Amino acid sequence: MRLPLKATHVVLGMLCVMYFITYVDRVNIGTAASEIQKELHLSNTQLGLVFSAFAYPYLLFQVIGGWVGDHFGPRRTLFWCGLIWAASTIATGFVTGLTTLFIARVALGFGEGATFPTATRAMQYWTPAGRRGFAQGLTHAFARLGNAITPPLIAALMAWLTWRGSFVLLGVVSLVWGLVWVLYFRNDPKDHPSITPEELATLPPRPSGPKPQVPWGPLVQRMWPVTLTYFCYGWSLWLYLNWLPLFFKNSYQLDIKNSALFASGVFLAGVVGDSLGGILSDGIFKRTGNVRFARLSVIVAGFTGALLSLAPIFFFHEITVVALCLSSGFFFIEIIIGPIWSVPMDIAPKYSGTASGLMNTGSAFAAIVSPLVAGYVIDVTGNWYLPFIMSIGLLLLGGFCAFLMHPETPFEDGGTEVGAGRPQPAE
Repeated sequence: MRLPLKATHVVLGMLCVMYFITYVDRVNIGTAASEIQKELHLSNTQLGLVFSAFAYPYLLFQVIGGWVGDHFGPRRTLFWCGLIWAASTIATGFVTGLTTLFIARVALGFGEGATFPTATRAMQYWTPAGRRGFAQGLTHAFARLGNAITPPLIAALMAWLTWRGSFVLLGVVSLVWGLVWVLYFRNDPKDHPSITPEELATLPPRPSGPKPQVPWGPLVQRMWPVTLTYFCYGWSLWLYLNWLPLFFKNSYQLDIKNSALFASGVFLAGVVGDSLGGILSDGIFKRTGNVRFARLSVIVAGFTGALLSLAPIFFFHEITVVALCLSSGFFFIEIIIGPIWSVPMDIAPKYSGTASGLMNTGSAFAAIVSPLVAGYVIDVTGNWYLPFIMSIGLLLLGGFCAFLMHPETPFEDGGTEVGAGRPQPAE
């Protein structure tokens, strides 16, 4: 008996749910931070250290996790990742101080480090080449939907279960996803009992024979401009994810409920941006057949629009104006996601998990530095606007770095550039 939905749609839907859950589990601490800070007696600098704790193993396991996903396959890799991040989320509900909270967040980064590169590996063979931007945009839109829902969700769960109980409940939800994933997913689409011949005909072929050895040196050389560009994006992303609820609470003396609602409104703009960016990039690719133009035009527009959106914060501090500027900035930042996560698949289809891990190393490093710098700046100056204003320089740099990327030139094992391997637009 076949499911009413295509197997490819179910797999994409399950990845969307995973992106949603992982972002809820990584940004929930931003909403709970005021209560955690009060109960554990943490300064803003210490809180910044806690925010960055997630990113240390997350950085380490981008490349390692991408390789694991390539080598062992997404089915087992994402199942074990799910168990680890679920356990660490549950453990957060039982922390007793700065040290145990830091360890729990490190464990969360360990569990989630391999998820996005491995999900890219799953999409490599479960998504037609001309739909990669859409698939990446949609999954990341669910991540941003997780961002948007998390502030009011955590505020409500804290009122019902306390902040500790909210973490335990969310960890249990993650465990359920891991079990469903390992039961349903197959690494090779042709092995899935519900796949149809029509679906298989639209999917890229899976290479036979032994798994190729990753040519690390040449691959790193090809991917470093993408990594640098993604670092510039990640600086602003992690600033939003970690500090936005506290920004509204402390700048405008709002309670947790109202600061969560303002933060949620900003994050909703990112949901639209994620979806639109992938659709625009795939649409341009289909019309022009020029993968470089399709990816870079949307990415550069995103950096430029975000920069221009944040600039008015220099001059206006009224809460409605600031919320609109931050929302517009987050929208433009997020249209970058669909096209830039397609770039590793465009450049290195045989090593897409490893390549996307190399790229996401940029965002993971930004996740360490950005919260620490923001927390220190806030403690020293007392100015909650300054970290957002500082991010404008990184957005400018990112726009320039994007021109160093070459998704139109597929990577071969020896680093040879061969034009014949160019992905084709969807019919």
